[in-house]
Amino acid sequence: MKKIVVTGSDGQLGSELKYLSATSHDEFFFENRTSLDITDSSAVEHYFSKQEYDICINAAAYTAVDKAEDEVMLAKSINVIGVANLAKACNDNNVVLIHLSTDFVFDGEAKEPYDEFSKTNPLSVYGKTKLQGEKIAMDINPDTFVIRTSWVYSSFGKNFVKTMLKLGSERSELNVVNDQFGSPTYARDLAGIVLKLIDDQISADFGIYNYSNDGIASWYDFASEIMKQANINCKVNPIPTSQFPTSATRPSYSVLDKTKVKNALNVRIPDWQDSLRECLRHLKEIS
Repeated sequence: MKKIVVTGSDGQLGSELKYLSATSHDEFFFENRTSLDITDSSAVEHYFSKQEYDICINAAAYTAVDKAEDEVMLAKSINVIGVANLAKACNDNNVVLIHLSTDFVFDGEAKEPYDEFSKTNPLSVYGKTKLQGEKIAMDINPDTFVIRTSWVYSSFGKNFVKTMLKLGSERSELNVVNDQFGSPTYARDLAGIVLKLIDDQISADFGIYNYSNDGIASWYDFASEIMKQANINCKVNPIPTSQFPTSATRPSYSVLDKTKVKNALNVRIPDWQDSLRECLRHLKEIS
């Protein structure tokens, strides 16, 4: 039985890990920003000295992409300094670190899916701090897995799917950008991959892995599919990014190549439409 600590346990991935861990044979410890402030080095050091852990899953992150352009130091304190604190504690205590990162480490100029060796060039403060966090985690603790993911949604927390469901029920039509392309990721599928990695880590080398659901979509495609599957009569209008300005620049193409994780863990990754259907079904069950 492994002892596993999860930071950022109130977020989408943390919540899905809680859900799936109910049937796990491992022992989980779920910590949020109140119970474990990863930006406080002494608090992190003290936490890991209290008992022995085998694995730390860092799901804590500053993810307010647009606000990060103004809150640079706050984003850095969580996405870089906090990660460094965890990596040092893990290294000092022989703990494997599984750190979550993002497709925003890329600039979107590619014409084919990004693999783990593709050149990084983040366009936003959020992307830059997440890339710094990746590098510092692996530099400090060699026993680190970095999982890059994209467009995460869940039945828990705030996300694009829940926003579209709400707006779709309130309005007759919506405008959604159709020139940014990526792959939606159901956080429960992502959590399943993290748990699979924990079970099969002997078959996977430390380093970077990409994970998202299979398939490619624009935000317009994603929104349209949400309305279709939820049977919501709301017209979705495609618009260019130029008509929806934001503080942070987003990659126009951030599809991730998942060949490495498929081979390492011998898994089949669900298409994003199928996983969306599963999420909507779960939302109905809990509503």
